[in-house]
Formats: sequence, structure tokens, C-alpha cells
Amino acid sequence: MATAETTLVTPKRSIWQSSAAQKLLAFAALIVIFLVFSFLSPYFATPENIVGILLATAVNGVLALGVTFIIITAGIDLSVGTVMTLSAVMTGLAITIYGLPIPVGIVVGILTGTTAGLINGLVISRMRIPPFIATLGMMMIARGLALVLSTIETGTVKPIYFNDTPEFRQLTMLSFLDPIIKPIAPTFSVPNAVFIMFGAALVAAFILGKTVLGRYTVAIGSNEEATRLSGVNVANWKTAVYALGGVFSGLAGVMIASRLNSAQPALGVGYELDAIAAVVIGGTSLSGGEGTILGTIIGAFIISTLTNGLRIMNVPQEWQFVVTGVIVILAVYLDILRRRRS
Repeated sequence: MATAETTLVTPKRSIWQSSAAQKLLAFAALIVIFLVFSFLSPYFATPENIVGILLATAVNGVLALGVTFIIITAGIDLSVGTVMTLSAVMTGLAITIYGLPIPVGIVVGILTGTTAGLINGLVISRMRIPPFIATLGMMMIARGLALVLSTIETGTVKPIYFNDTPEFRQLTMLSFLDPIIKPIAPTFSVPNAVFIMFGAALVAAFILGKTVLGRYTVAIGSNEEATRLSGVNVANWKTAVYALGGVFSGLAGVMIASRLNSAQPALGVGYELDAIAAVVIGGTSLSGGEGTILGTIIGAFIISTLTNGLRIMNVPQEWQFVVTGVIVILAVYLDILRRRRS
């Protein structure tokens, strides 16, 4: 009996359809934006303004790291901004109201974010509520709790200040490289917040590329049903992904509280849009199954560089939103075109 053997040939993807090309294009866009604003304004490429861009990227970059994992699973998280705020408020309560040591307060803030992410994951994976609705609900819950908890000390909604613990602000605003850099460039200092962001990015890259959680994150986003049929407990791993996103939101909350030297309960709305924009611009597909941490960091730098440059050019804030929105739409459209061709 003759046997027919069928060979499946996978179409080769061109270099322009690869993830490396997406990161290269995003990086090229960042360089072009930087050069254009440097040409248009003499104040843009100064060391002080470059440090300002780095500092502005730090919090959004950390938020975007968690969102990257979630979007790779073809999910979404609209609550990261307000969860960040709630984490900042909890850190403030722990350190200033209850007098706990700073390390304990930091752990409280990160655990707050982790808990919110875990609840998101359980609601989405166990109750089968769409991520958009589940995280929208969490966004409102976290925002309300942040406002309620901020009234504990005074009875009215007010920021929680860290004036009695200057060491907390020094965690992000001082630089451990100052003893090396100051003798060479006395006015130049890169705050610790920037190094925290890059350290978090290295951890995120390791998790995504070298761990079981990272592999299942990509697998769920590529084909959730096939992953389930292969014996993977998709609900558990999806919950873990949202909890991980909460860890980064909690860390971002601690960072922004330290940077501002206060926990601002009304802050946070809008941060989720910048984080999602950074992830999408960095090449992570909203359809799931594809994304990189390096691309997300590049996307975060594009957002902060663009915002900083427009502000220096005295472009009204409403037009800054318009420009950012157009760029996000273009990034998504390019991703759609790339997927069609591949």
C-alpha cells in the first residue's frame, strides 16, 4: 500500500515582518523624533532636559512592562493607572500614618498592586468577564479606594506627604552614580528611578524569554484554545499574568510616590493610556502572541520624548493628546498590515 506523505511548508517571513525589524523601526523613529526636536529647539538636547525625559519615562516604562505581558495574552488592563495610585496611597499610609519602616511600606505598595492584578485575573479567567469590562471595573474601584483611604488622616481628600521621611524620596531622586559622575559633570545626575526601570525591564525580559510563565504567556496569546487542549491550565496562567501586571503597577506606585514626595489620590487616570500606547508603539500586537520588553521600553521613550518636545515647543496640551493618538493609531495599523502580509 502506498502512503501519501504531506509536507507542510511554512511561508517565510520577510525581514520587515520580523519582531527585530519592528524594534529597529521603533528605535529609528525615536532617533528621528529626538533629532527633529533638537533641531527645532536649542533647549531640547541639553543634559538637564535629557535627564527630565529619562525621569518621565521611568514610571510609565515600569507600568508598560506589566501591560506588555497582558497584551501578549490578547488581553487588556485599563486599571494600571488607578492601581498605581492606590498602591502609592497605601505606601503613604503605611509609612506616614502607621509609622512602618520604609522597606515595609514599599512591600505594602507592591502587594497592593499584586492583589489588584490577582483579582483582575480571577475575574477574567474564572468568571469569564471580558478583560475590558473587568479591568474597567477595577479602575473605578481602585480610584474610589484611593480617594477614601486618603481621608483617614484629615477626613478630607488630600495628598499624603512624606515630609518626615526624606529617605523615601531619595530612593528614586538621588543617584548612586553621583560619586562617579559629579567630578566629571557636576550638573548632571541620572536619578535612581531610571535604573529601577531598567532593572525591572531586565527582570521582565528574563520572565518573558526564559521562564514557563513567559512561554505560556505567548502561547495563550497565539492560540488560547490550542494551549488549553494541550493540557495547560490556561485560567491559572492567565491569572498569574494579570497578577504580574499588578506587581509592576505596585512598583510604579511606589516610584511615583517617591518622585513626587507624596501620594496623590486623584492621580492615575490617563496613565493606562500612555502605558498601552508605549506597548503598542513598541511592536506588541493587540491580537496577542507577539511582543518584546525592549520594544516596550523604546515605545515608552518615544511617548515621553514626544511629549517633552511638544511641551518645549509650547504646543497646547490638547494637541499633544491628538499627536499621541494619531501615532498609536498608525502603530496599530502598521501591525495589522504586517500580520496580513505574514
